[in-house]
Amino acid sequence: MSLNPFSAFLKTVKYVLTRKIHFPKNCLHKTITMEDKQQFKVFRHAVMSTKLNGQNAAIFKVRFHLSGMSPEKNKPFSVIPMLFILGLPGFRAKLWTLNEKNGDFQGIYQWDSLKDAQNYANSFALNFMTSRSVPGSVSYQIIPNTSLKEYIESLRLS
Repeated sequence: MSLNPFSAFLKTVKYVLTRKIHFPKNCLHKTITMEDKQQFKVFRHAVMSTKLNGQNAAIFKVRFHLSGMSPEKNKPFSVIPMLFILGLPGFRAKLWTLNEKNGDFQGIYQWDSLKDAQNYANSFALNFMTSRSVPGSVSYQIIPNTSLKEYIESLRLS
């Protein structure tokens, strides 16, 4: 499957028009305490309504600190790259989060499979994120055989 930005954008539009992507509000403004005790507030949540493709889900967690844009300005701006991410092959869900103390952003994605998560690590989307971030601030982790729900349940959500 293609990791082409144009193709991903067209798929995102299709998913929105056919209501396969939902933006639940149940996690919005809640705080997630991560394994390293840093706290991130959820400001956006997207979920595909289609079922997994019979594979084991994988989590892709990325952190970064933006360069040249305040966190408050980036929140609405982040809708633009979102339009290119939701249509990528294997995308299932994402939480957009912000550490309000230090200004770090964190994305927690669920992908259909480990391979889909690994493909995202080498995609135009991560390259774009890296190009907009303070050098050396981008870090990510892939957690195989885990759904977003299972991962969030393993943390503290308040």
